[in-house]
Amino acid sequence: MQESLMSLPTWLARGMADLFPAGDPEDENLALAARLAVAQQQNRPLRVKLGIDPTGSDIHLGHSILFRKLRSFQDAGHTAVLIIGDFTARIGDPTGKSATRVQLSRDDVASNASTYLRQLGQDQPKQTALLDFETPGRLEVRYNSEWLEGMDLPAVISLLGTSTVGQMLAKEDFSKRYGTGTPIALHEFLYPLLQGYDSVAVNADVELGGTDQKFNVAMGRDLQRHFGKSTQFGLLLPILTGLDGVQKMSKSLGNTVGLEEDPLSMYSKLEKVDDAAINDYMTLLTDLDPQTLPENPREKQKAMALAVTASRHGLDAARKAQADAARLVGGAGDAQADVPEASLAEVNFPAKAFYLLSAVGLCASSSEARRQIKGGAARLDGQKIVDPNREFASVEELEGKVLQLGKKTFRRLRV
Repeated sequence: MQESLMSLPTWLARGMADLFPAGDPEDENLALAARLAVAQQQNRPLRVKLGIDPTGSDIHLGHSILFRKLRSFQDAGHTAVLIIGDFTARIGDPTGKSATRVQLSRDDVASNASTYLRQLGQDQPKQTALLDFETPGRLEVRYNSEWLEGMDLPAVISLLGTSTVGQMLAKEDFSKRYGTGTPIALHEFLYPLLQGYDSVAVNADVELGGTDQKFNVAMGRDLQRHFGKSTQFGLLLPILTGLDGVQKMSKSLGNTVGLEEDPLSMYSKLEKVDDAAINDYMTLLTDLDPQTLPENPREKQKAMALAVTASRHGLDAARKAQADAARLVGGAGDAQADVPEASLAEVNFPAKAFYLLSAVGLCASSSEARRQIKGGAARLDGQKIVDPNREFASVEELEGKVLQLGKKTFRRLRV
């Protein structure tokens, strides 16, 4: 692995967790560096595949590391083949799941898919877009229903015949469920085969994935070989740790930063990333050179947070967010700060503090709001709210003020 990394361009090797195969450095079928060299000689861009199933509506920074690598390939002159898994999403990837996923309807999938391209940068400035939608030849957006929906039963049976039950049970998630007696639906065995067939359909040279996707990516190589195609390389990236520094970034765990979060919220969250995760965030989410960064962990956090926020919103907005965060956390309810707004229109007055926090969406429930206030986490215009039952008589008492929860969440209250 180390030798294969040394022969690759820095932009490609950065953050890489695994690359396979990694064999004879002169063989374009066994060494990615050789495939790159041959492609350059032939003036042919590599076709770099990344698939994403629209099983939800939001993309977070944990997802973005794969798109950043895809963008690096684009910037180097290669073709990104983005596959929206509108068909496979109806099955659901069993990777990392301890039970069968609920199958999504066609309408659910279509609704989720409609937001993905916007979040990835369609109709946005190239400088802050995750993918390059502007340069001709750099992006193909494909939906795998193009080739999967029309498969007849003989074709499906033929595809099933390329793998065995033993091979499927070698997949860690299936193995665990089989060992514990947790049911595995037969249609779940189809998922790795269908994802693999995507590589056949688009003639992929490289497939990107997280380290949890190795089985599925390897299946793509097997199927390309079966169908007489040139085989792809699998390039795997780490799973990004969430803001807690412990578990993977996941919306269900509440430790994410969304791609579409406002600059202040994004910067404030990233500035508080656990010390143990800072280096991974810098490597996977920025182009910063670690050698040029300060040794002080706090200053390193700020540099990382600024760079990530700038990549999404531009440097001016990121710098303003940094300055606003410093003033707000310092206790100043700055009227000039760009703070996301929360509406008071549905709040019933007089309103107690614990009710207010839940009514404007800062806390999931009144009981959580009480706990946060008692723990000293709630402030209004920089002043700590100490009594959960503190009462606000009217909307005028709150209009324009900044309600704060912890050091990451701020909302300017508006009618």
